[in-house]
Amino acid sequence: MKVNIRTISEYTGFSPATVSNALNHKKGVNKDTASEILRAAKELGYIGEMGITKIKLVIYKDKGLIVDDNPFFSLVVDGFEKECREAGYEMALCYLDRKTEDYKRQVENLCLDRASAIVLLGTELTDEEAAVFRGMKVPFLVLDYWNHDMSFDGVFINNADAARMAGEYLIQKGHTRIGYLRGSYRIKAFGSRASGFQIALNKHDLRLESKYTVTIGVTMETAHQDMLRYLAERPELPTAFFADNDNLALGAMKALQESGFSVPQDVSIIGFDDLPFCEIAVPRLSSLRVPKQEMGRLAVRRIVEMMQERSTAKTKIQICTEFIERNSVLELKHEGAAAGVCSPENRKQGV
Repeated sequence: MKVNIRTISEYTGFSPATVSNALNHKKGVNKDTASEILRAAKELGYIGEMGITKIKLVIYKDKGLIVDDNPFFSLVVDGFEKECREAGYEMALCYLDRKTEDYKRQVENLCLDRASAIVLLGTELTDEEAAVFRGMKVPFLVLDYWNHDMSFDGVFINNADAARMAGEYLIQKGHTRIGYLRGSYRIKAFGSRASGFQIALNKHDLRLESKYTVTIGVTMETAHQDMLRYLAERPELPTAFFADNDNLALGAMKALQESGFSVPQDVSIIGFDDLPFCEIAVPRLSSLRVPKQEMGRLAVRRIVEMMQERSTAKTKIQICTEFIERNSVLELKHEGAAAGVCSPENRKQGV
């Protein structure tokens, strides 16, 4: 039986609001009432011996280029908050910024926290920094980060398999000269996506040529500006690009259009994440949809299990993506479709 606030309310006779306030140590609850509710919560298995009733979501920032002002993460946080509320746990949101002067003190305080279960949003986390969190004394889980030596629980996207799927899709559409829009700031997820994309190309004996790999900024604006500078050099373009994420894809697509290219008639593009902007872009951007709210919810469900079961087994949950086909990829059917794309000026001159 799943134990929640209502279960404890029915068991003790106190209202759900009183139960929630007592579990979260809020003022206004009689001391004897709070003790009775906490005792019942332990008896029912709602809280373990540590008495943790708060779940802290810590957003790790290395440079902030990925996690700042990105609707992807606001949706993850939204799902996280809803699941905490439904499970009857208080949620606390805080940031761990590596650029701040007191970063080491912040890490020490986090490691010494015994009052909260901790979920670390590790999108920008490095392997070196991840090692700091080994041996946490409270339930601890990392969200959106993974490495082979990870000694703690994790919930993360199956990045490599998703990117392989994108590569396979482009090849099925007749593309053989496929490029890669590579984020200039490298996070673990981008490396995994690059590997998966390369697997798809290798399977079909295709090469990712260096002239078709374009490194651009990871925000929509910097991706746009960097792509404009690249296109100003009149390079030979592939017939399709796979991008590390939607910000890169949308910024590059805007630059291509401003430079006289048509998407997808001249160059096709696939993104990753399926941000809300994909649906309103012109053309609408094909992308790999990550269930963002469900990511947040899964992290809470797993950390609650860890609190209630006190299991020492480490669990890693991989989240699968869904390919969303829209209008940004052209199917190549005519002979010679795999030839590189020339600049608009050269096409007019018959070059």
